[in-house]
Amino acid sequence: MTDRMELARAFVAQTDWAAAEWAPLAGDASNRRYLRLHMGGQSAVLMDAPPERGEDVVPFITIAEHLESLGLSAPRILAQDRAQGFLLLEDLGDDLYARVLARAPEHEHTLYTAAVAALAHLHDAPPPDALPNYSPAMMADLAALAFDWYAGTPQSDERHAARDVMQGLLESHAADADVLIQRDYHAENLLWLPERTGVARVGLLDFQDAMAGHRAYDLVSLLQDARRDVPPKTETAMIAHYLSLTGLDPACFDVAYHVLGAQRNLRIIGVFARLCLRDGKAHYAGLIPRVWALLQRDLGHPALAELRPLIVAHLPKPTPKFLTTITMRSGTCPTP
Repeated sequence: MTDRMELARAFVAQTDWAAAEWAPLAGDASNRRYLRLHMGGQSAVLMDAPPERGEDVVPFITIAEHLESLGLSAPRILAQDRAQGFLLLEDLGDDLYARVLARAPEHEHTLYTAAVAALAHLHDAPPPDALPNYSPAMMADLAALAFDWYAGTPQSDERHAARDVMQGLLESHAADADVLIQRDYHAENLLWLPERTGVARVGLLDFQDAMAGHRAYDLVSLLQDARRDVPPKTETAMIAHYLSLTGLDPACFDVAYHVLGAQRNLRIIGVFARLCLRDGKAHYAGLIPRVWALLQRDLGHPALAELRPLIVAHLPKPTPKFLTTITMRSGTCPTP
């Protein structure tokens, strides 16, 4: 087996950071690993994305360069080895939105206003050429992960019915795919950079899975955060702020926002259950109740009246007892 650390050291040895000291950084739900390099009072971040585990640094490079060209704060790429899956990146620091707001919650309005402005600025530009389309069919398939992994009823009639209704709602209300969506635009992937100005104050991370999608999608990701409670008054204010910056029709946007919210929250419930059951990451089960509550809010919108009974009747509530049954099976289910 290839020694990734040996390959990483060989990569860094060919850069200006050859003499740096290394320290681990927190990873994410992917197979990527991150390390921080320190040298001469400066720091950089090494991304290790093993190709043999399905990782590819090319999308990250493409999107990072696009974001930077728009004046947004994506990490600059200092060195790269596409074949081996290594990138040396500008270090944007540790001030994740989630951390800043934990110690200074009074800054919530400022930070979220900046994040919304950065989104609106991004949406002023067309997405890069050949960006994959986050289509209604694909989104509906991903929403069905909640039936596959969380409910444990793959290929059931109820699963197919919910998937088909979801696709119909997306085709009717959220089929536009005219902007770049980062797909994980939330408080643990955004950095606060107050020394910069304007939209550059928002540092962007984890955007390599970007696609062409609907304008409301990343706003849902930000304001219906699976890992942080965003007060309803903040959600309402930030939606209004986005609409004021873009001039979009509020009524149409409201429907799209809740349809995409239901899709995204169903997908996340399924993904979190899969991370627990298949990948042995039991702590993700503890995040499901928040996502479930967000899903119920979206399902309460009149436009989702056809979907709501299918979800309420066939997806179990994440009670402590039910979540215990999931966590006890953590890492034991290679298939749904």
